[in-house]
Amino acid sequence: MALGFRRFHQRGSSLLELAVVMGVTAILGGISTLCLDCGSTELTAAHQEITGSLYQAFTLARARGTDVKVALGKATGAGEHLPVELGRKVKWGKPDHIPLPPDMDTPLVAAKTGEAHSIITVTPRHTTLASVWFLNDGQEALCMRLSGQGHLQVLRWRRDLKMWTRV
Repeated sequence: MALGFRRFHQRGSSLLELAVVMGVTAILGGISTLCLDCGSTELTAAHQEITGSLYQAFTLARARGTDVKVALGKATGAGEHLPVELGRKVKWGKPDHIPLPPDMDTPLVAAKTGEAHSIITVTPRHTTLASVWFLNDGQEALCMRLSGQGHLQVLRWRRDLKMWTRV
């Protein structure tokens, strides 16, 4: 029995076995990296950027007692603006293959250009001009609706479910 244990204990992995295992691990790692959906990550980041900018604008407007503007996309204008930065793969507008969210009338401008109003003015009384924006990565999309009372509703088109879901 001691002889059998000694053989088992002394047996180790060869360099060839180690190289094969590392090669298979590298191939699986490469495949999983290619399968990651970075566009969805960038849409999530864009959602957080816009939501954070609006929250900051409401806070600043209330603290200062004056209107604060949030610039979306390439909006420019006079006065102080909180700019919104988007990822490289995120585009304004709704692709034609993605339907409008349920119970939504066709927007005149927002569906094509992505933005009905490129500059949002937030007041100290927590009001805004109601608007809608669409962002997309070519596969999925975000629909962000801002009410006149400053309530932001975000919907996301999920290509795997083929439907709009609340975020």
